[in-house]
Amino acid sequence: MRTPLLVGSLLTLAGCAGLPDPDPNQAWIDLASGQNNTLHAEQVDDRDSSDARYFEVPPGRHELTVRLQFPVEPTNIGPVAQPLWRSCQLNVKFDQFDAGQRYRLQAGSTGFRPWARLYDANRKVVGHAQPAGCQSA
Repeated sequence: MRTPLLVGSLLTLAGCAGLPDPDPNQAWIDLASGQNNTLHAEQVDDRDSSDARYFEVPPGRHELTVRLQFPVEPTNIGPVAQPLWRSCQLNVKFDQFDAGQRYRLQAGSTGFRPWARLYDANRKVVGHAQPAGCQSA
């Protein structure tokens, strides 16, 4: 019982170890998705993101573009045995990113529809994503 727990903890720490220290002059945006989903940072203000795991932006107004990949379960499709994988782009605009603050962009799906919400450090919703196109993955 302890071995799987220890291995899982070490793998989690190893994944976080590769992230840089946040710049106190920038806002940091963590990405979080559901259990079977993947979420990647793609663009900030129409410029490619330097790292798909997070965003780091100067204070002020920015538009973040992410890609969410998720399965649509057979119960939402019809008489099929396998889930249908979707890949969707979502855009989130926020006017007041603050230097030194951490934000969290959480994403998921309901059936065929993706969603994402931007939270501030107090877990208050400060932004909602708008879908910008989906395709089968």
